[in-house]
Amino acid sequence: MFSKILIANRGEIACRVITTARKMGIKTVAVYSDADARAPFVAMADEAVHIGPSPAAESYLIADKIIAACKQTGAEAVHPGYGFLSERTSFAEALAKENIAFIGPPVNAIAAMGDKIESKKLAMQAGVNVVPGFVGEIDDTEHAVRISDEIGYPVMMKASAGGGGKGMRLAYSEADVREGFEAVKREGLSSFGDDRVFIEKFILNPRHIEIQILGDQHGNILYLNERECSIQRRHQKVVEEAPSPFVTPKMRKAMGEQCVALARAVGYYSAGTVELIVSGADPTGESFYFLEMNTRLQVEHPVTEAITGIDLVEQMIRVAYGEKLGMTQDDIGIDGWAIENRVYAEDPYRGFLPSTGRLVEYSPPLPGWTEDETVAGMARRGVARGNGSVRVDDGVYHGGEVSRFYDPMIAKLITWAPTRDEAADLQIEALDNFRIKGLGHNVDFLSAIMQHPRFRSGELTTGFIAEEYPEGFHGAATSDDLQRLLAAVCAGNEFTLQSRARRISGQLDGDDGSEGVKRVSSEWQVKLGNERFEVVLGDGHAMVDGVRVEGTCDWRPGMVQAEATGKVGDGAEMQLGMIVERTGNQWKVTTRGAAHTALVLPLRLARHEALMIEKLPPDLSRFLICPMPGMLVKLHVAAGETVQPGQPLATVEAMKMENILRAEKEGVIAKINAAEGESLAVDAVILELE
Repeated sequence: MFSKILIANRGEIACRVITTARKMGIKTVAVYSDADARAPFVAMADEAVHIGPSPAAESYLIADKIIAACKQTGAEAVHPGYGFLSERTSFAEALAKENIAFIGPPVNAIAAMGDKIESKKLAMQAGVNVVPGFVGEIDDTEHAVRISDEIGYPVMMKASAGGGGKGMRLAYSEADVREGFEAVKREGLSSFGDDRVFIEKFILNPRHIEIQILGDQHGNILYLNERECSIQRRHQKVVEEAPSPFVTPKMRKAMGEQCVALARAVGYYSAGTVELIVSGADPTGESFYFLEMNTRLQVEHPVTEAITGIDLVEQMIRVAYGEKLGMTQDDIGIDGWAIENRVYAEDPYRGFLPSTGRLVEYSPPLPGWTEDETVAGMARRGVARGNGSVRVDDGVYHGGEVSRFYDPMIAKLITWAPTRDEAADLQIEALDNFRIKGLGHNVDFLSAIMQHPRFRSGELTTGFIAEEYPEGFHGAATSDDLQRLLAAVCAGNEFTLQSRARRISGQLDGDDGSEGVKRVSSEWQVKLGNERFEVVLGDGHAMVDGVRVEGTCDWRPGMVQAEATGKVGDGAEMQLGMIVERTGNQWKVTTRGAAHTALVLPLRLARHEALMIEKLPPDLSRFLICPMPGMLVKLHVAAGETVQPGQPLATVEAMKMENILRAEKEGVIAKINAAEGESLAVDAVILELE
């Protein structure tokens, strides 16, 4: 076995590989850029080598620096993780020339599957179902329009070398093709160095199903069941699960065997994933089509590990060393259900805009990979299922920074349980105890998905988020009983806070030691959002608008995280994990996928609050404000030009994704404050209307 390997990646996947290598007794080498000098993966590795400035193009994407680090440290093999150089044939070839093993598939397989156009041709030859489309090179926008017209709308335009949701546009009309084709070319060129585009039919009610492949260098290839990855936003996966609630044993076998045939056609070994698009409108499951093959480890690999008990990183290392797989297809089973949620640095309350910056607070529901984790600790937690069937894969730390230079992922939260509903319930509980402060994050949104009736029913398509949140995300739906429980909690917290304050100031005691008259009221009005509740606190219970709420809350002054249990009337008992904050005279309680703001006043004073004049926010509609840190790629208008609502005004690139900013109202461009190519801060005024 290898004695030392180098991880040519960063963040959570670098931590993940180091964890398994340590379990196997293999020494590890990390490489890092300026931005990652204090990152957890650097501390976890046995050795670390600095390879350059923060931009990936000057560090993680330079193969020569990786190879130099291997020579410097004596690393015998390289695990590329995902992204960066993981699917670059030139990198694998360069390693081979230096007699350094590549922990991944053979070069010819990477080349064959890495080109979306060529891979579709190979899939057809291998007998795999493919989506109708145009697999040749497209000359220009006019050519793209003609092709799209022939295929029939809607169509999907994809960068040939694309991946990770980048370089993709859905077109429902000729106008969409004309607007999006050049953007796809630019994204493909900037992210992958290849501006070729192909166009294919968009499958209606599509489900995104993928098959995990694992092969060795001795001709053995297995499929490790499927993953459902249909819940996506802008073609970026958000929730993944294994198995799929849609796939039957017959479908699984048909899909798996076709994917193995494709892998065998290119002499594949190591871990890989074949992505399929499946028509949700066809309950037989026979309408499944090849999308692409990812010749690397997938971000969502933990859910497969959880239901099979197979450590995919360990298998990749063993296969790269030349070992045979220690299992057959008959050994691959499905034990329970696993769900993974991707915790991103993005603000769902502001249209999912990227949100970079410092993690002023970072406290996951249980520790992720840690610097001082021992092999015994790993055995206790288990690589596959974590601790208590909850697993956190992360690569960030309290006080660290989510950099604009890399992917916005903060962590992956994985839960396992015997059933799907139990796994989703575990997600909700864990997300309630995920504390992140300092930047926008999608924890509330993930919790809302886990609670959504449509998710629970398993009726998923890739349009789930767009269909269920057409007006954006404003917090998870809150039941009447939950609102009553929160009203009781907030009133109780206010009582606790005021009681403590009065004890400190001596207001509760008379001069002679007798009980004073300034006792804290037990009667409150709680303004929770737009609703008002009258709350009367009792011993172990509260009356909320006349409804009895029994329960307790362990919050005390100074605590940020708290737990509450409550039963409203004859309803079922609820258990809540809460983030509790107080700003000014208001409470902010975050739980069950929503942030609730509450103003709690003694009932005798509440009538005065209703008479207060509400302060209206200023009208900023005449400004085009940059909603996220990024670069101004293109200005679509000039000073003096009249614009209409919905008209593109500017394109800003953030996290390697182009975002088109449009006019909210009719007006004339009065002033332009930024130039193309300029870096913009969040809330920077790009232009002004009159």
